[in-house]
Amino acid sequence: MLDLTPRQLAILERLAVQGFAVVAFPKYGSAVGVCRGECAALLSPAPGGRLILQGEPCYLLDDNLAVPVLREGKKLFVWKQQSVEATPELEAALSEFKSDLARILESALAAPWDAF
Repeated sequence: MLDLTPRQLAILERLAVQGFAVVAFPKYGSAVGVCRGECAALLSPAPGGRLILQGEPCYLLDDNLAVPVLREGKKLFVWKQQSVEATPELEAALSEFKSDLARILESALAAPWDAF
């Protein structure tokens, strides 16, 4: 179980208000998962009460973090033997997810503690 500071918990609350859900990914016990729609990311506690992105946000496939791969000229999101084509709609949703998450995490960095 992660020990999070009050500031890190406040960041997670801010994410929840913006439509993100806090989730656990058992294979990644040292990180906090956040998802919205079919997109997810892992956040790690960092000094100063921050949360930082661990790796790249990705698509959720069967509740697992799928990675983008290129097969036979097609971009796919893959988890083990499962895959789904990276359609323009999925790519747009992932891009919006990344942008929104980055904006919230950056605003938390700039905000003084009492803003939480």
